Amino acid sequence: MSSTFDIIIVGGGLAGLSSSIHLSKENLRVLVIEKNNYPKHKVCGEYISNEVLPYLEFLDIDVFKLGAKKINKFQLSTTKGQLISADLPLGGFGISRFCLDEALANKAIENGVEMLQDTVEDIQFSNDSFSVETKSRKTFKAKIVIGAYGKRANLDVKLDRKFIKTKSPYLAVKTHVKGDFPNDLVALHNFEGGYCGVSKVEDDSINLCYITNFKSFKKYKDIDEFQEKVVFNNEHLRAIFSETTPVFEKPLTISQISFEDKKPVENHIIMCGDTAALIHPLCGNGMSMAIRSAQIASDLIIDFFNSETPNREALEKQYLREWNAAFKSRLKTGHVVADFFNQPKISEVMMQALKWFPGILPHIIKRTHGKLIKVK
Repeated sequence: MSSTFDIIIVGGGLAGLSSSIHLSKENLRVLVIEKNNYPKHKVCGEYISNEVLPYLEFLDIDVFKLGAKKINKFQLSTTKGQLISADLPLGGFGISRFCLDEALANKAIENGVEMLQDTVEDIQFSNDSFSVETKSRKTFKAKIVIGAYGKRANLDVKLDRKFIKTKSPYLAVKTHVKGDFPNDLVALHNFEGGYCGVSKVEDDSINLCYITNFKSFKKYKDIDEFQEKVVFNNEHLRAIFSETTPVFEKPLTISQISFEDKKPVENHIIMCGDTAALIHPLCGNGMSMAIRSAQIASDLIIDFFNSETPNREALEKQYLREWNAAFKSRLKTGHVVADFFNQPKISEVMMQALKWFPGILPHIIKRTHGKLIKVK
């Protein structure tokens, strides 16, 4: 493996792999460094807005050939089980990270992207170039580095990113189960201190993924007790969990989830996906945002290599402008919605208002989703 590339992508999730395929289509030399192997289940909602379908088609990924479920209906319940339903204005699809990441990785390799399973420990920038060091003591150089390594990592400490200094109080739990659930529905059920997303994926498993404040969780001895005494107080969640059969031997968990503001460009690194920002799962659209951010970054990086962008400073400023235009309003809406549902009394009043004025809910959904992506 050569030690010099045009672009090094740190992290091989949705954003990293999508960028790698896009950039490789322009014959740029791309290295993806990912600590995990493929395929692998990840803690994730596994619902994706249809806004990214044109871009995935451009990347030669057909999610429906992979078995993705077409989703066009939405349900929302409060902690007391008050339920409201709506059509999804744009629609979406359900597919597991296990399936989609593998398909993207295979396409990247087919396109000539070099893949390395390793952990990046340091990134240095000097003389208009990057030097990337890995845990296995390998060093690589590149003109551009994309950070797509997820919600948080030791690398964030090394890069002295501001958000990493704030304690993150959230824990997420994800499992797959088998049972009856509509193929075309994504549901979001609230419980005290958190909320759970429910939707089908390609193998007819039901993905259950919930997030909670760790302060609430640590009062109980384990996940089972927490679910029994807190999560199942929502009758809809009790029914789903009790009437289905687990697929996973035990649930997957991640902690230290931060919704603090992050910078989309840090130390000249172009940040994508969760590395740039994390939308509240209550809005159910983080996977779409990751894929969209990959497209924004890749288009601008291609312009940079084609000398259509005059210099690195112009590239970084344009990425920040386009990133903010695509996501800043979504993130703000996500914070507001999450704040409402973190207060049970207010959320019950809000739900009553949504029942009186049903047109409000599709409007809120639109505020957390983009439009169909245009491909250059």
